[in-house]
Amino acid sequence: MKKLLTLLLTAMLAVACCFGFTACGEKSDVKIGLICLHGETSTYDKNFIDAMKKACEVKGADLVIKTDIPEDEKCYEAAIDLVSQGCQAIFADSFGHEPHILKAAKEKPNVQFYHATGTTAHTENVANFHNAFANIYQGRYVAGYAAGMKLAEMVKDKTETAYKVGYVGAFPYAEVKSGYTSWFLGLRAAFGKYAEGKTVTMEVKFTNSWYNETSEKEAANALIQSGCLLISQHADSWGAPTACEDAGVPNVSYNGSTISKCPNTFIISSRINWQPYYELIIDAVRDSKKAVPADWTSGFGSLYTAKEGSVCVTELGNAAAEGTAEALDKLVYDIKYNGLKVFDCDTFTVTKTETKNVNATVDENGKLLQYKADVNTDAAFTADTEVVKTIEINGKKVTYFAESEFRSAPYFDIDIDGIIIK
Repeated sequence: MKKLLTLLLTAMLAVACCFGFTACGEKSDVKIGLICLHGETSTYDKNFIDAMKKACEVKGADLVIKTDIPEDEKCYEAAIDLVSQGCQAIFADSFGHEPHILKAAKEKPNVQFYHATGTTAHTENVANFHNAFANIYQGRYVAGYAAGMKLAEMVKDKTETAYKVGYVGAFPYAEVKSGYTSWFLGLRAAFGKYAEGKTVTMEVKFTNSWYNETSEKEAANALIQSGCLLISQHADSWGAPTACEDAGVPNVSYNGSTISKCPNTFIISSRINWQPYYELIIDAVRDSKKAVPADWTSGFGSLYTAKEGSVCVTELGNAAAEGTAEALDKLVYDIKYNGLKVFDCDTFTVTKTETKNVNATVDENGKLLQYKADVNTDAAFTADTEVVKTIEINGKKVTYFAESEFRSAPYFDIDIDGIIIK
């Protein structure tokens, strides 16, 4: 019995060691803390966890992960605990973690704190507090283009001219609106090219939760029942993808491939590859001369690997239309080198009312001319920055919404025509 207990205790210690650090044995000179809203069952959090593990393995850093940390005082407590464990840098992955991470940063000036999707680092001027986000709207656009090609393939022999797609969104925040709008613009661009003479609109249902598998599945099913032929999402569970698989409806997921459970309906997924940023953090701990920007962002690298950047897409699923890979290669090249702007104002129209798009200036045709966005966030969410630019690209003037150029986190919160909130 004693021998059995000894073996069990030894095994438990080994598991704890490997969970806390990139490798068992001699400790590294760098220890990183990771705070996650959920665990690896969340596609969102798993994307962060996988990237951090890879970065720590590559750079030889120790890692302590805290999962299921809510967006309240427990986040602050988790951060302080990680400091007590010797972490020199701490990263939190959810929007609502920000005020608690900022509080910890002010109290612990000798530790570096990092936060994904945050909005305040560029105005707080706290030297050890950082925000980070990638230009994922570019990835959404590319994934949407793949969806548009699939939709065109699905309806090529149909006589109807008007079709619907659906989108499961978490909250009506700028991050979500930027994501589903860029996705829809990519889809519509491809559909207009490959299904000439036909139109498409999009219905959006919000779950008011980042992670609720039941609500996400119900929202996807409601959209399918309303006639949506293809579904995408900005929500963190498997609810929407599995609902699509059950119904035989093609799906574009987010943060990672869902092909393991949805082999017949998965098309593609866009995601942020956080590994380059995490490696930058580790390098900065070792060498103070390698400073991390207060507000960091990055765009496309290689299409499927993000080798040179932090935006990429997964490998195509079985449901992708023929020719999609070649089309996406060209599309990413155009984004990187030919100046393609996702939010080109010539590609969408905006309806302004007393309660809708109040910060927009549009012409008589609904083209966006100016827009004041809430970039320097305050309690009242005051619009403070003009974010519509006109520049010359290849000898042509292009007017576009400059997403993530004034702040890493998205601030696109316009309701464009063709998108219906259900």
